Amino acid sequence: MTGTFLYVLFPLLIVFSHTSPAAGDDPAFLQSVKLNPMKPRTEKLSHFRFYWHDKVSGPNSTVVNIIQPPTNNKTSPTGFGMVNMIDDTLTEKPEAGSKLLGRAQGFYGVASQEEVGLLMAMNFVFCTGKYNGSTLTILGRNPVFEKVREMPVIGGSGLFRFARGYVQASTHSFDFKTGDAVVEYNVHVLHY
Repeated sequence: MTGTFLYVLFPLLIVFSHTSPAAGDDPAFLQSVKLNPMKPRTEKLSHFRFYWHDKVSGPNSTVVNIIQPPTNNKTSPTGFGMVNMIDDTLTEKPEAGSKLLGRAQGFYGVASQEEVGLLMAMNFVFCTGKYNGSTLTILGRNPVFEKVREMPVIGGSGLFRFARGYVQASTHSFDFKTGDAVVEYNVHVLHY
């Protein structure tokens, strides 16, 4: 037993002791950041309401289908497995010609075999006013036929660094022929 330790474990201990930093040494990629105690930052809660235009049809489509679902009886009722990439407009009012506030860029896929339940991963990229260039990131489940759907805000950039919160989505209009949809988004986000 002692011989096994000397021949197998002892060389491993020597190798690992030379590859890890000594106690108290920070690796070169790690740096502690100290907050300035003289400049406290207050977190605020903001509420935004805008309209998400998912345009599937026509020459100015904002949706590209990247994966079609397999064609079998198990997946065909819900479209399970379908994935679409989006670059949807976000507007101030439900009309397509109203003021452009930003874009929703990302993808959604049908992730449920039981209902039309989407997995949505998208960034709201704002292009106007104080929040121009800032983003909010949404990642969550969207059961599209429920009246109000809630998804988490998992982060952001620009003025939304360290953001967290939730969105509530409710369908304003949906065209069953074309697949085009307008969805009202109410966004509640904590940020600095």
